[in-house]
Amino acid sequence: MSSGTTTIRPAALAGLRVIDFGQGVSAPHCARLFADYGADVIKVEPPAGDAARASGPYPDDVPDRERSGLFFFHNTNKRGVTCNVEHPEGRRLFLELIGKADVLVENNLPARMRQWQLDYPTLAALNPRLVMISITPFGQTGPYSGWNGYDLNAYHLSGASARYCGRPREMPLEHGTFSADYFGSVTAAAWGLAAVFGRDAVGGGQQVDVSCAEAIAAAFVGGQNIGGLAQDGRSDSRTGVGMPLGAPATILPCKDGHVWMLALEPGQWKGLCKVMGDPEWARLDMFDDMYTRAQNADLIYELMRDWLMAHGKMEIMEMCQAAGCPVTAVFTVEEAARHPHLQARGHFVDIDHPALGRVRSLGAPFKLPASPGGPHSPAPLLGQHNQDIYGGLLGLPAAEITRLQALGAL
Repeated sequence: MSSGTTTIRPAALAGLRVIDFGQGVSAPHCARLFADYGADVIKVEPPAGDAARASGPYPDDVPDRERSGLFFFHNTNKRGVTCNVEHPEGRRLFLELIGKADVLVENNLPARMRQWQLDYPTLAALNPRLVMISITPFGQTGPYSGWNGYDLNAYHLSGASARYCGRPREMPLEHGTFSADYFGSVTAAAWGLAAVFGRDAVGGGQQVDVSCAEAIAAAFVGGQNIGGLAQDGRSDSRTGVGMPLGAPATILPCKDGHVWMLALEPGQWKGLCKVMGDPEWARLDMFDDMYTRAQNADLIYELMRDWLMAHGKMEIMEMCQAAGCPVTAVFTVEEAARHPHLQARGHFVDIDHPALGRVRSLGAPFKLPASPGGPHSPAPLLGQHNQDIYGGLLGLPAAEITRLQALGAL
């Protein structure tokens, strides 16, 4: 092959067809992970559009359903159609799409899917190889399965806020927006893909029942807490900023912001001392032990103050890393968006969108060198691919598609 020839690498999920029948964050983000690596993802929206279109951020804070940043981020690389599944004709077309799909991703209430007659038994009878990924706050079964819920409902049900968020002996705090939705979506993508590759082993598709609350419980709280409570009846509570069993292990202010400092092991502590110029107070034998340092943490942090305030967070991070001490600057969102490390990894991509113009977005969070993925085409306009998909995939004439739109089926 000549040096001027470009090697076209196959997409890891090429040939897989996914129907995204979700709104908001969890299901659309899950489907986007499939789309990032070559799956043909068809975004099915109600005629009014995904609810995310009504959420910002918007350029200049002017609401516009074609310019929602939330919708754009979660729906790149997808083709988009409208379909009113409450209309008999719309439901018929949706079922035709399901008949040609490998995966359905949805985050509707179980009762709503049954009301639409789109529950898994109904769809599996039509397409026995269908993998249906259902992502909800509380799962498909159990006392709360029929409840309306959102990201924070799922997060707080898991015990994670009581364990981690807030100061000791004060009220728990909220966690970051959409944490449960994102953990649920990544969990769903991983095990949904496992169900796809397991179809031959189990004799067909299955419904992957993902509870965002359980995804958070497993990832954030996990066996260390819930398992420990089941084992010996004891559980830990939130500690605020820092770790009570060792020091330095906290966020500390510096000249231009904050650093997260962790120097527990002997080598880490000695590296930090070296960076600070081996101050006399740090040479005391008592400080060789991280538990003793924890008992004297307030004193140590006060003694470190002058040195911290004399240096910037990037300088501290780089000096400490070089000395074997795992310290990091606490970046603002703006700093992270411009950081050279993420730039060097190609984590930012520029995509042209007909309504937004040229938009910078995040690339795929996972690297597959043999089959690189990530967003390359913009989120679809509402109903943008109705003609392509209903005409090309289902074989409907253009006039029929126009008629169905006039009926309110699309």
